[in-house]
Amino acid sequence: LGFDVYDFKNPPGKTGFSWSEIDPQWRKWKADEFTTALDHPLAQFGFGADMGALSNAHACVLLLPCGRSAHLELGYAVGAGKFTAVLMPSEGEEPELMYAMCDLVTDDLQQIYAAICKRFGRPPESANA
Repeated sequence: LGFDVYDFKNPPGKTGFSWSEIDPQWRKWKADEFTTALDHPLAQFGFGADMGALSNAHACVLLLPCGRSAHLELGYAVGAGKFTAVLMPSEGEEPELMYAMCDLVTDDLQQIYAAICKRFGRPPESANA
């Protein structure tokens, strides 16, 4: 729809980060192994790419269902005063009280697009292009 969008699975210059790149047995880590792995160069690169994109973003859209990292990223965006929205496209998602912090919760991507256009003073006519 004419916006630059960061894709954590395909960040610029690299494929997305996976803990298995550091250790195929990562699911068996204890807390100390995990905290050590956070300092691994691959983890640092992945974090830097994701956090840099989040810091530079004007808006953050949480697409359900999603995981823990996405929720932390949304929380950061809320705290940073960015436009935030939750896209809940299917039935059966568990309600979350803290989504009340967000600017918008909807099952309609076009509603999110229109709200972002309005927030940033951009005409929405390119939505159907």
